[in-house]
Amino acid sequence: MKMSNFTTVTEFLLMGFSDIRELQIFYSFLLFLIYSAGLMGNLLIVMITTIDRRLHTPMYFFLRNLAMVDACYLSITVPQASFNSLVNNRTISVTGCAAQVFLVIFMACVELTLLTVMARDRYVAICHPLHYPVIMSPRVCLQMTLTCLITGLVYSAFHTGYTFRLSFCHSNVVHQFFCDIPSLLRISCSDTFSNKLSLIAGELVVGAGCYAFIIASYVRIFSTVLKFPVKEDQKKAFSTCIPHITVVSLFLISGAYVYAQPPSDSESLKDIIPSVFYTVIPPFMNPIIYSLRNKQIKDAMGTLMKSTIFIKK
Repeated sequence: MKMSNFTTVTEFLLMGFSDIRELQIFYSFLLFLIYSAGLMGNLLIVMITTIDRRLHTPMYFFLRNLAMVDACYLSITVPQASFNSLVNNRTISVTGCAAQVFLVIFMACVELTLLTVMARDRYVAICHPLHYPVIMSPRVCLQMTLTCLITGLVYSAFHTGYTFRLSFCHSNVVHQFFCDIPSLLRISCSDTFSNKLSLIAGELVVGAGCYAFIIASYVRIFSTVLKFPVKEDQKKAFSTCIPHITVVSLFLISGAYVYAQPPSDSESLKDIIPSVFYTVIPPFMNPIIYSLRNKQIKDAMGTLMKSTIFIKK
């Protein structure tokens, strides 16, 4: 929808997954299933790691926080996208768009910094096991979590405020299934050079910085694990490290692609797919990768189910 240069945008039109009604209903149902499964998986992790006292360790403390973030992360975009596809309504207010931008960036930043902290936790546990209780004390774990939240709050507040100071008067069509900064910059009639520069700087400092820290941590972890005399211990360590790096890589590469791709004036499904990979897939997959393959989580889940059955009887 093209608008006059003198008309101020009061609402935005989000991009749909399809213009065919049957496919709209299908995508709505698919998104609902993904959201339900992801939400249940993450809330189950939160419940298990809270109830079972055997899991009251730094590793599961961060895992519980990650599950809560993932549940919120999924809830920002997926339910609305599912509903919009079902009722064929793509409009979102400017205020709603700003709130969505803030929350998506906040959760993404907290997610990435938490993944970085989790890599640090594994590094200390494997490379410095004797000092682990001191280095990763409850107070330090809480401080790390608060740092992740504050970093996400400052980062998201800056980029959201810096984006919505711009004027939007050329078009109100956002080529994305949710409001994100790159799509908004493409339809702004203001000078967006400084905004693009700040995004690149943010990616380099936060994104590349966290990824470099994670890689450095795992280089040290792998060098230590390879010295383990028992092959089974090596296999167990590698099985938890490689999925972590895979999810982080998927999250960062897809996010970087979305934020760095050239402007597009036509609606295309290829504009949506990379965003799905960094806003939907990681929080959906994390319960499986970090928890459901974990023996302690499985044992705690089995104990919880047995207790539930016993109470019912």
